[in-house]
Amino acid sequence: MDYNVGMALLLTAGAGLSTTIGSLLGLAIRKPGKRFNGFTLGFSAGVMILVSFVELLNKSIETIGFLSAHIAFFIGMGSIFLIDQLVPHQYLAEHEGHGDKPESGLIRVGLLVAFGVGIHNFPEGMATFVGALQDTKIGIAIAIAIAIHNIPEGLAISAPIYAATGSRKKAFLWSFLSGVSEPIGAGLAALILLPFLNESVLGWVLAIVAGIMTSLSVDELVPAAKSYGSEHTPILGVITGMFIMAISLWLLNR
Repeated sequence: MDYNVGMALLLTAGAGLSTTIGSLLGLAIRKPGKRFNGFTLGFSAGVMILVSFVELLNKSIETIGFLSAHIAFFIGMGSIFLIDQLVPHQYLAEHEGHGDKPESGLIRVGLLVAFGVGIHNFPEGMATFVGALQDTKIGIAIAIAIAIHNIPEGLAISAPIYAATGSRKKAFLWSFLSGVSEPIGAGLAALILLPFLNESVLGWVLAIVAGIMTSLSVDELVPAAKSYGSEHTPILGVITGMFIMAISLWLLNR
């Protein structure tokens, strides 16, 4: 099988470093509105859930069978659950009102969010990389979804650090470093997988990635969207993301 490793790594780097877009938003303009954040996070969740079930898990079932694919799927979900138990991370909406905290508290909030985002970006980098190996179009869809939800994460990192230190450089640097973990995850996936990658191994990995993305969506993105958005904005984002992704896949596979 031929794999476009360069494109897979490029997509992963772009998705991960989109945290810097959120950082720049936090430094240059007022933060985006809650409805906007709620909708975009819901949109990302919708894209990732639909891609997980319609493309990744489905292709895995075709390759390694129903039982093996679902075992791998739940392994992926379980891995993210363990990571979240060990290193939870939060969005900016969960720190509303932090302006009253002392500077040391603000810095701590920013650094903890940066650390948490970095850890969570690691498997996301693997997900984008593996999706792009399977199909560049799928990799692009995953990268866009991850990039969209990385933007408010970058904002969540830069805002408290900038408020505490007044340093745009420090705020941008920590946001950038948290995003770098995503291409690092992709690089690790390449080192581990490529030497013995075949149809069967890829089938297992695709299902694991589907589990990771589904878990991220239902346990992280949707609750975060609810914390940002109004009552119905997040679900509108989910529906829109799923609809646009379904239409895109239909057009690409005609």
